[in-house]
Amino acid sequence: MTNRSQRPLAQAERLRRAYGAHAVVTGASDGIGRAFAMRLAEAGFGLVLVARREAVLEALAAELEPRARTRPVVISADLSVPEDVARIERETAHLDVGLLVAAAGFGTSGPFVEGDLAAELNMIDVNCRALAQLTYLFGRRFAARRRGGIVLMSSLVAFQGVPRAANYAATKAFVQSLAEGLAPELRPVGVDVLASAPGPVMSGFGQRARMAIASGQTPDEVAVGTLNMLGRRTTVRPGLLAKALEASLMLLPRSARAAMLARVMAGMTKAA
Repeated sequence: MTNRSQRPLAQAERLRRAYGAHAVVTGASDGIGRAFAMRLAEAGFGLVLVARREAVLEALAAELEPRARTRPVVISADLSVPEDVARIERETAHLDVGLLVAAAGFGTSGPFVEGDLAAELNMIDVNCRALAQLTYLFGRRFAARRRGGIVLMSSLVAFQGVPRAANYAATKAFVQSLAEGLAPELRPVGVDVLASAPGPVMSGFGQRARMAIASGQTPDEVAVGTLNMLGRRTTVRPGLLAKALEASLMLLPRSARAAMLARVMAGMTKAA
């Protein structure tokens, strides 16, 4: 009998056959990015791990080396810097990269006009501009080889405005729309694009965003559910919680969804 934790191994042959030998994972130092890296290593991919904290990435590479076919490549990069993003593509030019998992990102919370403008603009740089730059660079590369996969991290909040997380939700709406538009553009040249839209996730995200997330999905649940649907859908709500939240919101008009999530955010950000 196959349990949930074994499912990615069952998908390993399909994923490698579809996308090739190497995968680039951004935001790999913790949370969802780390979970993707763990699962892709188990699936036999050579990995390129990208994040700002080089020491953390080196420790992860050492941990993953016995599982992966080769020692993962580590690239320390600040995705808010365009040159650092371009460097990722250059430093992987010698590798047969066929899969991009753009898991890097962060959020903020609280009233937008009371927040820190520099932090809000930095979030747009990381969540939107860097993601678009990476998707463009690797998308062209995959289209030229006529094979590849791109995973973009959307969110439950991408489908309506969210008071007290207005800018973060807007960045995720950009990601969702980009994925939905790119998927039919790139499908004819053999490139799969998937938007992964989880609900609340128990990771370091909540602490940085100053949100009190009392319960949610695990990063591994998100990674498993996403990899299982790559090449099969354009959008996935990975895990039971994401699907339940989608079901509770999908029949409501956007204004009602925004009002409901406003109440949720008010409860999660009382201490902010």
